[in-house]
Amino acid sequence: MHRFLLPLLAPLLFDQAFAARKPVTIDAVMSVTPPPAASTLWSPDGMAYASRAQDKLSVHRLSRAGEPAAEILVADMKELEGKAIAVKSTGPFDWENRRVTERPLQWSADGRKLLVIAGGDLFLVDVEQKSSRQLTATGFAERDPKLSADGSMVSYRRDHDLYTLHVGSGKVTRLTSDGSATRMNAKLDWVYPEELELGTAHWWSPDGKWVAYLQFEVSAVSVYSHVDYSSVEGQSEPERYPKAGSKGSVVRFGIVPAGGGKTRWIDLGNSDEYLFARVNWTATQVLVTRLTRVQNRLDLLAVDPRSGKIEIVLTEEDPHWINLSDDFHLLADQRTFLWSSESSGFRHLYLRTLAGGPAKQITSGDWEVTDVACVDEKARQVFFTSTEASPLERQLYSVSLEGGARQRISQEAGTHVISMAPGCGAYFDTYSSLTSPTQRTLRRTDGTQLALLRPPDSKVLKEYDILPTELHQVKGPDGTLFHARLIKPADFDPAKKYPAVVMVYGGPHAQTVRNLWAGMNWDQVLAHQGFVIWQLDNRGSAGRGHRWESAVHRQFGKLELADQLTGVDYLTKLGFVDPARIGIYGWSFGGYMTLYSLLNAPDRFAAGISGAPVTDWRLYDTIYTERYMDLPQRNEVGYKDSSPVHVAKNLKAQLLLVHNIGDDNVLFQNGMMMTNALQLAGKPFEMMLYPQKAHGVTGPARRHLLETTTNFFVRTLRP
Repeated sequence: MHRFLLPLLAPLLFDQAFAARKPVTIDAVMSVTPPPAASTLWSPDGMAYASRAQDKLSVHRLSRAGEPAAEILVADMKELEGKAIAVKSTGPFDWENRRVTERPLQWSADGRKLLVIAGGDLFLVDVEQKSSRQLTATGFAERDPKLSADGSMVSYRRDHDLYTLHVGSGKVTRLTSDGSATRMNAKLDWVYPEELELGTAHWWSPDGKWVAYLQFEVSAVSVYSHVDYSSVEGQSEPERYPKAGSKGSVVRFGIVPAGGGKTRWIDLGNSDEYLFARVNWTATQVLVTRLTRVQNRLDLLAVDPRSGKIEIVLTEEDPHWINLSDDFHLLADQRTFLWSSESSGFRHLYLRTLAGGPAKQITSGDWEVTDVACVDEKARQVFFTSTEASPLERQLYSVSLEGGARQRISQEAGTHVISMAPGCGAYFDTYSSLTSPTQRTLRRTDGTQLALLRPPDSKVLKEYDILPTELHQVKGPDGTLFHARLIKPADFDPAKKYPAVVMVYGGPHAQTVRNLWAGMNWDQVLAHQGFVIWQLDNRGSAGRGHRWESAVHRQFGKLELADQLTGVDYLTKLGFVDPARIGIYGWSFGGYMTLYSLLNAPDRFAAGISGAPVTDWRLYDTIYTERYMDLPQRNEVGYKDSSPVHVAKNLKAQLLLVHNIGDDNVLFQNGMMMTNALQLAGKPFEMMLYPQKAHGVTGPARRHLLETTTNFFVRTLRP
């Protein structure tokens, strides 16, 4: 077992100037306002970038040396929004998934114009003339707009149908006409964006002649009956939500002429058996990534848009499941492409060809590629971020397309999020660590800093006593190495015994112990209230490779709990935690893990807060649950053993359940199932409900949540 201390304060901050720093309180946490949201987009030639922040649309040109020139204001967004026709309400609440994406800014291919969404209408901004032209004025929201490659046309969705608009003439063509609330053209259902991270449902061909799109027929998807209780009558707001083992959307893949005409429907297989997860065009074909329903086989299909002919380019299979990525990159020869795969147990990069044949591996090792930032074909290099330096970090590297030695570009320990310009000449680096607040810089490809675009916010460090986070390494009984983090209470005395709160998420596709800035949060509030804060990433979590993650296949809870208890054993052996006063907290999968832990290790925890928990995996959505647990019809034992509902009688700890009644992700039905089981078992517990239509509690109600959860742990764990 090893322990590493990363002080959260630079040495300078320990001098007398900061002796009077304030403790972190709920008031302080609620006072934190994130910096204004800004959309930044590189120009096609990589020599400028546009930014949309608050009411300004600006362009920043780079000099030949790569340095940014003065900001040029090209449009007033408030003025554009004033010109837009107010969007009319179209009926009951639309349970659109939070991961649906549309680009608020798009450059034309020549870099002279920007397509902008303002007030639901579309505008084309001339960068050089600093003028704008309104393309739509309809009173309906034009959604998910996209410029064709030559900039002559714009596609968009209105309600449930797909349209194109000719920029020169203003002519609008309706490409589909059968859209309805249950038949959605180029509009995603709820589960595809949530679990496949697919944010759009239509794609232009490179020559601007075709638009490929997905159609979702949702009439057979089960309806969950939300109710909005804010009105006197109570408004029914049904959500189409496919639960594990049930029917999902009937999904069809079509290709339609951009100028209008009949859709050619491509038979990619029965959507009861397949998921259509990614779409990419070549010069002559459209490539579709197809997964089996339980996601243990992936096929890359090449479709001829004229004939509809389909060829299988590659196939991958995995005994557990296959994780998707967005690392596909087609090279200029239109035959070779960059691909990433976890077939080795870790995600790595490969070169493949559309003709098939063996893959050429570019990267390898017991670490994973986390993102492809850019491919420089002239220099035969690919830039990517990875966990090679540490699974807790994300660093930028480059490597030849032929493979070989890698060059590390980012140097500061921590987490680097990279946005690289086309052509790979410069990049934005959003960086933070446990010791450094978030900052954003503009850099050359060799890592040289050109400009500090967003300096680190040192105000919090100067005004508040941010307690340091320690990173720990914990060895399990079989030698498995776990990463964990620890925050000691204010005025820590190693001779005392403190209550502790175990923060847990524990689920796949997430990593909570990282070397990045956390800042002023609820952990700090609890630590200033005298609690030790502890968190460990168990097997099944992300960042350690597919072999690590897939250990939880077909049964949630059991292995994760064993790993969490290993962490609790380590924590208590440090000598300053009272084993009789350990609590546990989690939200979503973490809420599930809280319940599972309290009910399957009832003597280890004195109190727990379970937020928005899944309580029976048959109640969660198809794509996520079936990926990890298989179909419930084929894994009845795994589903039952993973559910805390069946062991409600084991509860000994103080329990607080928290849920939004209008949670569209983990349905409130889960909370009611658990409530019923606990009541039938005669177990007392507490419950706090919120009326928001979201998975988390936000806005002013968040203060109430923080006060409720803090007071609960103070009452149940502090002497």
